[in-house]
Amino acid sequence: MRHLISAKDLSPEYVSKLIASAEDITNNPKKYAGECAGKIIATLFYEPSTRTRLSFESAMIGLGGSVIGFSSADSSSASKGESVADTIRMISCYADICAIRHPKEGSAMVASMHSGIPVINAGDGGHQHPTQTLTDLLTIHSVKKRLEGLTVGLCGDLKFGRTVHSLIHAMKMYAGNSFILVSPEELKVPDYIKEELSKSGVKFTETKDLNQSIKEMDVLYMTRVQRERFFNEEDYVRLKDTYILDKQKLSLAKNDLAVMHPLPRVNEISTEVDGDPRSVYFDQARYGRYIRMALILDLLGERGV
Repeated sequence: MRHLISAKDLSPEYVSKLIASAEDITNNPKKYAGECAGKIIATLFYEPSTRTRLSFESAMIGLGGSVIGFSSADSSSASKGESVADTIRMISCYADICAIRHPKEGSAMVASMHSGIPVINAGDGGHQHPTQTLTDLLTIHSVKKRLEGLTVGLCGDLKFGRTVHSLIHAMKMYAGNSFILVSPEELKVPDYIKEELSKSGVKFTETKDLNQSIKEMDVLYMTRVQRERFFNEEDYVRLKDTYILDKQKLSLAKNDLAVMHPLPRVNEISTEVDGDPRSVYFDQARYGRYIRMALILDLLGERGV
């Protein structure tokens, strides 16, 4: 039995396998329509979610399976004090695989240690979000036709952004990639991630200037400043509008730049950018369903490519 808890569980070979499977599912959905008939996924979401929860549920339904679960801690026995370990033991009696999102870092790992079924980390605090990373890799591969030799810009909340942390780890596995880290001083990438990049010999630069650095990027990964990660409202209000991507900024970029965002956005990408062919964030959300279908098939030991 295998789990997906961290981006560190991903290898280039495994990513390639899942991308190939996701692409085949995209092109031949009817071929996979009954692959998980009789199987059940439990979606255990202790935090709010739209794309991640619904894409997991849509993925399982698209494979012919069924869905159980909850969409907030208040609607589960967590509100009565039940531990994650006990919840997953119980869920293992009812489902064949589960996806868990939790505000506390390490909760998905704890769940995997007590689970009788495969566990997928759907986001744990500000730590990791590996299935968003798979979604991002499929998006980049689909748009750029490669995962190597790219200059990847990440902008906004790089301190608490679990999608950022996971994507950096994944993209540093591929030769020739470099990073431009754009953030205010208070939201810089954690030191341990920069140390990992340095040890791996991966080039990166830190800057506060999006206007200047956007010219060098092949991929721009925008993120929102997350109110839920701040201890006080004052800091959130001060930082939330630091970077807003609009037509003026985008006019400085390469013609084949790929603008990505894990969503939801607040106002860090102006709606005037939505119609630009370089904006792929809504396609990115669609790719999330297909890569999660591929992952579910793989962890359940079903067909896949």
